[in-house]
Amino acid sequence: MNFKKYAVLSMLVFGAATQVNAQQKSYLQTLAEPNAWVDSVLNKMSKRDKVAQMFFIRALTNADKKYEDSVGKVIRRARIGGLVFFQGGPGRQANLTSTYQKNARVPLLVTLDGEWGLGMRLDSTVSYPYQMALGAVQDTSLIYKMGLEVAKDFKRVGMHMNLAPDVDVNNNAGNPVINYRSFGENKYNVAAKSEAYMRGMQDGGLLVSLKHFPGHGDTDVDSHHDLPQLKFTKARLDSLELYPFKHLIAKGASGVMIAHMNIPSLDNTPNLPSTLSKPIVTGLLKEELGFKGIIISDAMEMKGVVKFFKDGEADVMGIEAGNDILELSEDTRRGIKLVRQAVKSGRISMERIDESVRKILTAKYYAGLNVEPEIKLENVAAEVNRPESHALVQDLANASMTMLRGKQFIKTFDKQKRTAVISIGTPGVTTFQHSLATQYTNAVMFTLDKNANANAIAKVLRELGMFDQVIIGIHDTRTRPGNGMPLSADLKMFIKNMAQKNTAFAVFANPYNLASWSGLENSKGLLIAYQKEDFMQKAAAAVFSHSVEPTGKLPVSVNTFFKYGDGE
Repeated sequence: MNFKKYAVLSMLVFGAATQVNAQQKSYLQTLAEPNAWVDSVLNKMSKRDKVAQMFFIRALTNADKKYEDSVGKVIRRARIGGLVFFQGGPGRQANLTSTYQKNARVPLLVTLDGEWGLGMRLDSTVSYPYQMALGAVQDTSLIYKMGLEVAKDFKRVGMHMNLAPDVDVNNNAGNPVINYRSFGENKYNVAAKSEAYMRGMQDGGLLVSLKHFPGHGDTDVDSHHDLPQLKFTKARLDSLELYPFKHLIAKGASGVMIAHMNIPSLDNTPNLPSTLSKPIVTGLLKEELGFKGIIISDAMEMKGVVKFFKDGEADVMGIEAGNDILELSEDTRRGIKLVRQAVKSGRISMERIDESVRKILTAKYYAGLNVEPEIKLENVAAEVNRPESHALVQDLANASMTMLRGKQFIKTFDKQKRTAVISIGTPGVTTFQHSLATQYTNAVMFTLDKNANANAIAKVLRELGMFDQVIIGIHDTRTRPGNGMPLSADLKMFIKNMAQKNTAFAVFANPYNLASWSGLENSKGLLIAYQKEDFMQKAAAAVFSHSVEPTGKLPVSVNTFFKYGDGE
């Protein structure tokens, strides 16, 4: 069958009004209704092609042509259902997606991890603040607007589903994999912020995937590298980890991603990841919570799943468990073959396969793929860098500013006085310093690298006596704002000593790092700005320049001095 000819025919039969109507309805509403296009495509598929629809493979545009061609070959020969894009650029991705769609007999559903927008994976695109910072924002309408903007960006480059938001409740400060990707430790705050983001994306016509079910926030193992175990009771999971999922399912979430975690209270099979557990995927998510949308596995190549279930067995068990989409199988060709064998032997019913394929095809119909997909290839970079998107990034950064100490103290800072502005953790003058210098006309800038020793610090201290006021920025320059920000012991002592004086601090780092800087609890002024990006530095400078009122609330508890909800 030539599916592209059928796609054009379906447009003639159903008319443009059907397309508009499909976008007005939610994915779940569309799934609940009869659909002639879905039925026609499904009925013309072979059993093998149906199984292949459940496999999504990796794609990227920062690799060589040999890799790109190999993906195209899998699309043509294996006839997989979709793509998960990783690193690259927007124009390159739009071009490559257009090529890949032409290779597909059934249009591809295209996805990407965009927890903070396209910038999570693609260069030259917009990165919104991390979810930890958004957890501090009190105006959820801004997060809803972010969802709308993210949907525009995804659709502009030819994508249909965002593997976001992260709705994990991060109540473990040592979590190595979720952490700043979470809206925080309070289940109600996580649910409210996640709902705003989800509604924005879905109202913008984008499919979503809540992750990582049933909750990855209280783990100390990264499932990319090993299998975490949750030893909590079902009652604890139900009251805490599951709360945001239940809330958002009730609000019409279109998709859920399953984590790789061993959870004995839900399934006591030794070393069994939740992804492969029928009691968790089908019993809990589908039957107990009543979820009707698309269920997608976390990456099936991760050690958390393949460590104990090797040689493609995980793929078969993932479909047995109730997943509709298997993301990034270790070996897609092998996985399809093994699932076909499981169907032939009666281990998996064809009805089970059809159920998932119908969901996938309905998602494609919802995304407008019942007509041949066309992606405009001109001006892609410019059109995913809209002025309103960048303005919203700054609005969100401003709204996240969290003053833990000294709101009134900061207001006493005089822009005409001699001001020392010190940046710690970076060798160069920062955006924070430059921004302050435009307002504080008598400011002098100093920098102390993360490895600064006592001699370097002493040189700065000798200069400070001539200044009336001191502002210190602490900068985490790492790619991602995790815990354990590296600072020399001498710098930590400098921070402690300066905190006892009339000094104000701005912290451009994960707030969990506050626990390792003794003395900051005594500071006269302490602003949390969450991450290193320029938009956060500009927002913090605006607070010190008295043009932005800090309204954020701390989304996590750090220690006895800095607790969830703090913020003057």
